[in-house]
Amino acid sequence: MLLEALSRELPADRMVTDPDVLQSLSSDEAEWAPVGPAAVAVRARSEAEVAAVVRIAADLGTPIVPRGAGTGLSGGANAVDGCVILDLSRMTAIREVDVDNLTCVVEPGVVNNDLKAAVAEHGLWYPPDPASAPWSTIGGNTATNAGGLCCLKYGVTRDYVLGLRAVVGGPAGYGTTAWLGRRTTKGVAGYDIAGLMVGSEGTLGVITEITLRLRPAVRGVPRTVVGAFSQLVDAGRAVALVTRLGLTPSALELLDRTCLAAVNEWKNLGIEADAAVLLLARIDTPGEAGHLEATAMAEAFERAGALWAAQSTDDIEAEALFDARRLAYPALERLGPVLTEDICVPRSALPTMLAAIERIAAGHRVRIATIAHAGDGNLHPLMLTEPGDDDARRRSQQAFEEMIDSAIELGGTVTAEHGVGLLKRRGLVAELDPASLTLQRAIKGALDPLDLFNPGKVL
Repeated sequence: MLLEALSRELPADRMVTDPDVLQSLSSDEAEWAPVGPAAVAVRARSEAEVAAVVRIAADLGTPIVPRGAGTGLSGGANAVDGCVILDLSRMTAIREVDVDNLTCVVEPGVVNNDLKAAVAEHGLWYPPDPASAPWSTIGGNTATNAGGLCCLKYGVTRDYVLGLRAVVGGPAGYGTTAWLGRRTTKGVAGYDIAGLMVGSEGTLGVITEITLRLRPAVRGVPRTVVGAFSQLVDAGRAVALVTRLGLTPSALELLDRTCLAAVNEWKNLGIEADAAVLLLARIDTPGEAGHLEATAMAEAFERAGALWAAQSTDDIEAEALFDARRLAYPALERLGPVLTEDICVPRSALPTMLAAIERIAAGHRVRIATIAHAGDGNLHPLMLTEPGDDDARRRSQQAFEEMIDSAIELGGTVTAEHGVGLLKRRGLVAELDPASLTLQRAIKGALDPLDLFNPGKVL
């Protein structure tokens, strides 16, 4: 019945029923997150097609699981039993770049880096830059409120979403298209429903268009400052000192020796790690002020106990170091299954959290490689296991949950940018105030009373 109804409304080439292709569209990159059998996938090309799918699904009581590029790490795009997978990755139009008002309008399937390149032709910049930027889509970034390397100084996706169009349900009627938000720089008309959709992981509706804020392109050549530390905790102390000194790099990233070795083995970048961990700071302040800021950053690293600190001498060297950071996850993934954490703690608690990670790794006999957006306290401990080692998998999952609990105890959060999805539902309940949790469930119930939009995720 479902396939018949869809075939009446959609071109035949939009539907995917081939078992192998359907399986490839049924999950994101979250290791060991459960995946149900989907009934069909629809590769939508327009908002009208998305609306048709939602109407049909609502009539038949069929769950809808939206997805973009499938680069998520929490299971948020994983299929549930009998669902329609709504693939938005082919909605790739950049509809408008407004130079005068520093905005653009895009469809959800536009790849992050493609948008950056398009607006750069106009002398503009879209800052949010998750490590998956070469592959992840703006729709997926919006659905998870993705961050990235430069969010320390420039903010996360939510800071750039002015408005959006979404196919919604509930009292508006399933399959109704709603314009949410605004196009102006300022605006407080009504409740911020657009802001609610950002980070909702497809549980409140399907985003079909996003209006984004842009910035003028950064002028000048960024500087990279590198500090090498003998211990993770010392690097954490350096981050705390940078904060106390009022230094604001555009990025402040942490990369341990295991990550560097994996990247070097894969890409042969020629980066030698003679320490347990590196801190990478990027300074994009132009001119002499940038030079002074970079010098102060290097001095802060040394004061915090760095074995050495240095500034990059040319663009190629500076970019190679940040390439290593971006490539860390896929490089480690080549070595076997990787369970990825996404905890965030107050910056002052970073040394304590790093020490807890080392303690948890030892206690569960798990090999953990650590990367982090250290400047904002967002850590990504990566638990490495051998393929087929069920005992290691079990111990990794225990370590994963213990790190969540440690982050909460330190006043942190269970997820900073990857989303709750399937993997962090227990942690979310542990983190939220009971009244807050009740309100969130009430919002879900009001906007999606049939529980069709990505059911079983987040709450």
